[in-house]
Amino acid sequence: MHMRDSRWQTAVGTADGSVDGRTGAATAIGRSAPLRVDAQRNLEHVLRAAREVFGELGYGAPMEDVARRARVGVGTVYRRFPSKDVLVRRIAEEETSRLTEQARTALGQEEEPWSALSRFLRTSVASGAGRLLPPQILRVGVDDSVLVDAVTPASRSGEDEARVPHQRGFADQAEPRVVAPRAVPGAEQDDAGAAELLEVVGRLVDRARAAGELRPDVTVADVLLVIATAAPALPDAAQQAAASTRLLDILLEGLRSR
Repeated sequence: MHMRDSRWQTAVGTADGSVDGRTGAATAIGRSAPLRVDAQRNLEHVLRAAREVFGELGYGAPMEDVARRARVGVGTVYRRFPSKDVLVRRIAEEETSRLTEQARTALGQEEEPWSALSRFLRTSVASGAGRLLPPQILRVGVDDSVLVDAVTPASRSGEDEARVPHQRGFADQAEPRVVAPRAVPGAEQDDAGAAELLEVVGRLVDRARAAGELRPDVTVADVLLVIATAAPALPDAAQQAAASTRLLDILLEGLRSR
């Protein structure tokens, strides 16, 4: 009995969320759990690498690519995130929250409806957050009310057929394409942050449309699609910034009423 208790204490006491190979017991992977300094450093490296890799290649990129970019073993990644879906959901939640705050800031600080919408778009594209939007909210041609319903628990099925823009690298700039890398898991679909983002961006869209400055056929999904696609991947940072600014200027003109 004493030996069994000792093994259990060892398993649940692991600071970085690892799994004890003898018992299969695992610690919680909650964000609030205290970590050792080296475990915290590894977690930060993994999250940074995941943002970069998923931003460049889309959510279909393998965990091995994340580990390689973070310069850690793939086992280190899986100790903190037991499945790829858990890591994807963490990144999507953080980026969705960041976009929501940017939208709220634009609403609160810009009196003119068009200025608020264009500020949100420029800030979001510059931050690169749009590359990591959850796939289920990028539904082109879907009415705004339907889109909001699609990210609420009452109207979801277990699988999402949404497609996400493939983030192109320098080698394949000339051939844009879309990929459907995986089914979106139910846990990811239940992210309340996505519904909050749609609600805040919807207010920006409604204000600009009511002021007669936004094309009446433009939806929230269209605005989010602009954010997701207006940051081309170029090898030079200055070129990428200039290209993003130019592309967004063109897209903004396309959104305005004539």
